[in-house]
Amino acid sequence: MLGEGCRIGAFAYVGPQVVLGDHVELKPYAMVTGRTEIGAESTVFSFAVVGEIPQDLKFSGEDTRLEIGARARIREHVTVNTGTEGGGGVTRIGDDVLLMAGCHVAHDAHLGDRVIIVNSSAVAGHCIIEDDVIVGGLCGIHQFVRIGRGAIIGALSMVTKDVIPYGLVQAPRAELDGLNLVGLKRRGADRAEIAALRAALEELRSGEGTFMERAARLDSGDGADKVKEIMAFILGDSDRSFLTPR
Repeated sequence: MLGEGCRIGAFAYVGPQVVLGDHVELKPYAMVTGRTEIGAESTVFSFAVVGEIPQDLKFSGEDTRLEIGARARIREHVTVNTGTEGGGGVTRIGDDVLLMAGCHVAHDAHLGDRVIIVNSSAVAGHCIIEDDVIVGGLCGIHQFVRIGRGAIIGALSMVTKDVIPYGLVQAPRAELDGLNLVGLKRRGADRAEIAALRAALEELRSGEGTFMERAARLDSGDGADKVKEIMAFILGDSDRSFLTPR
């Protein structure tokens, strides 16, 4: 089903179960298939393949789907797969997301709003990437990894553990190297919030007890909302361990 004002380029393919919102544009040779829904004012560029079946040997044709929000920009040669029955049945991408050329989003991944995945990076199955995250070029995000709101992953990083909100990750084997200060300032964080986050990071780095015990104490200071968010993220449900501060 096509919404009002959609533009379909030459040789682009729209599958029979696809739903395109108003003013979606498919560039020439773009492919959107499967049970896929793309929100209004999104653009799918040439040679992207959106909504194909998962790259999972357990998949046997179940009715799964892909949901993409409004104003998405899906650049050339991007691949995004539908979900699997074992992973909840849906791959979900939020609003205002930019998927740069050649990147991949696998089955059952959930991406929040305003996420940027830079060229040739791969997000594996079942990952959760929260709002305002940037994943640099040529990165690999291991299956089931969670990346918290506002974090940034430097180029060429292989991320195999969860990343706390507002974290800065870099190095080939992904190390938590501080806070995403540039991102925080761009989004209006004030000095008090940044100071509270720095104190929280230092507690996680060198406080007494285990990492989880340190995390449980993070709200004992001034109770900054962003610090509470980090605490809730660490103490929440996860299948993986965490990148810890250097």
